[in-house]
Amino acid sequence: MRRTALATGTALTVLVLAPGSPPAHAAPTPPPTPSAPRQSTTERSTGFDPLPPSSDPVKLRTALRSLKVSYTYKGQKHTLDDYLARTGTQGFVVLDGQDVVFERYSFAARDTLFQSWSMAKSFTSAAFGIALGDGKISSIDDTVTKYVPELRGSGYDGVSLRDLLRMSSGIEWNEPTSIPPVHVAASLGVPITRFAAEAKRGWEPGSRFEYTSMNSFVLSWVIARATGVPYHRYVAERLWQPAGMESRAYLGNDSNGNSLGYCCYYATDRDFARFGLLYLRGGVANGRQVVPRSWVTESTRPSAPFNKGYGLQWWLGEDGDYEANGLAGQHIFVSPRTGVVIVKSTLATLVGEEETDTAFRAVAAEVARTREQPPGKAG
Repeated sequence: MRRTALATGTALTVLVLAPGSPPAHAAPTPPPTPSAPRQSTTERSTGFDPLPPSSDPVKLRTALRSLKVSYTYKGQKHTLDDYLARTGTQGFVVLDGQDVVFERYSFAARDTLFQSWSMAKSFTSAAFGIALGDGKISSIDDTVTKYVPELRGSGYDGVSLRDLLRMSSGIEWNEPTSIPPVHVAASLGVPITRFAAEAKRGWEPGSRFEYTSMNSFVLSWVIARATGVPYHRYVAERLWQPAGMESRAYLGNDSNGNSLGYCCYYATDRDFARFGLLYLRGGVANGRQVVPRSWVTESTRPSAPFNKGYGLQWWLGEDGDYEANGLAGQHIFVSPRTGVVIVKSTLATLVGEEETDTAFRAVAAEVARTREQPPGKAG
């Protein structure tokens, strides 16, 4: 399964050099510092927007199970405990349907708000699918400038929404060197829309894959324009709450009204797992169709012949597996074949990341092997 081109070194550079950006994880009731999400008497706060919890959260039953997971990677045998230790994992949750069958935290807790990094792109895809289903967006093949005319004359002029979604916009971009200055500037209050408007055309849209975080930001901008409400509010009202999220979360902004749709959701691992469960169940939560089933299917299958490992803001794996992946080792792994969802959160994975898919598939297989009842039974 292909992942972002960002190396761990770049990840650490962003963490260190972005003084106004959030930490890799924050306490559930953050201290009143300039760099942490905090409660506010107004809807918006500098750098963050709240995503209120659902009044009807999806119930997750703690039903811990002894999982004897081992796997072989490049001739070396490993265990789950070994993998979690070597990858610096701070939060790890495994769902068998609505049963939490494995849960472990290190220097964190169940109510810790972890930074999503680019897992946010899959949330943006879900919000896009909802807006498309609502008729707010007419077609996936509409041009960007139909909704954001400010991008006329830029590298995004004439680019289709489909090419944004499948990372084939054609703008000049190199993720390891292009995103850090954008992220730092956004954390300092520079409107990120400025960077999108300054984007240059580098190659023919739709001709190849180039992982580009700016594409995901522009998608969030399109969603806001198409729906007539800020991106964070649309996500809260049409995705976060209907999907049955249990805890209050936060979404980063550039302090100019622009949500960072390419990164920066702060949520508990259990709520990240609920998002995976939403997709596992075809977009349904608590008996309600939240994300159109057709969009769940469309966004989690190959989006172009030139990259069969990427859908529409989702990474694709083997046997129908797919993932939301974030910088430095954040994952929401969904295995429809086994009915398993896995969430991994960490400050930074320095070693072992390359074997993650092998480890996750071994975990999913063990959960399926030890299953005592069909997935989906809630307590």
